[in-house]
Amino acid sequence: MTTNKLAIIGGSGLYDVEEFKQRELLDLQTPWGKPSDQILKTKYNSKEVYFLPRHGRGHFVSPSNINFRANIDALKQLGVTDIVSVSAVGSLKENLPPGKFVIVDQFIDRTFARNKTFFDDEIVAHVSMAHPTSTGLMNACEEAIKNSNIDYQRNGTYVVMEGPQFSTLAESNLYRSWKADVIGMTNMPEAKLAREAEIRYASVSMVTDFDCWHPDHENVDVQQVIKVLLGNAEKAKIMIKNLIDNFESYVDPNDPTNNCLDVAIITAPEKRTKKTIDKLKTVAGRVLIK
Repeated sequence: MTTNKLAIIGGSGLYDVEEFKQRELLDLQTPWGKPSDQILKTKYNSKEVYFLPRHGRGHFVSPSNINFRANIDALKQLGVTDIVSVSAVGSLKENLPPGKFVIVDQFIDRTFARNKTFFDDEIVAHVSMAHPTSTGLMNACEEAIKNSNIDYQRNGTYVVMEGPQFSTLAESNLYRSWKADVIGMTNMPEAKLAREAEIRYASVSMVTDFDCWHPDHENVDVQQVIKVLLGNAEKAKIMIKNLIDNFESYVDPNDPTNNCLDVAIITAPEKRTKKTIDKLKTVAGRVLIK
């Protein structure tokens, strides 16, 4: 029987969950380098949970410099089966004001300066990203948010921009014309890499501001964002505790993420070198090492 393990990846403003009293900080190494920071291993209500601050504690890693591959590989080493990303975003819609949460189900990836796959050398794989988030995990997030009395929207499209600068007005209006809901800088390639590693993924986006399309937010600045961030982070911590309690009851044994590599690797077996198989053993050893 598979043991389901949950990891939370915290974005801007969410660098720790102080209520986790049983704490062990893990230093992990991966073939892709070191993750953003030490990974917190904890137990909450007798359940083993991991927490990774995406930007590092103290926020010293820029979105473009996040070692997404190391983050996902390290969590996979720890046996993580489910990742919930908790991220700060800007709103592209009037009905998504600061403080509201969005359970994201689609992404538009506009990043261009990041390593987006584990399969970039010798072994080629093409995983499906048609539905990038896991329905069961989204259901768990929705129940946790409801139980936290947080205003939220189920489903939404997240535009992932490169950053670290905020959008121009023309860009913001372009994304609105696409009917996107929120904009941020970090969920790609994170979601793609989680899928390649066969880890179920869900994204909860916390709105901090209207993007610059809104006349009241033409000049979004960090101080405005931080004020809302702090309030969102406190709500997120309540949600996370509720999520830990309920997520296992929503695990879907038929989720396509669970065995997506079975139909993704196209490289002929005789072309797969031991060096590359060893490099990929954590994320793809299930299908590469027989």
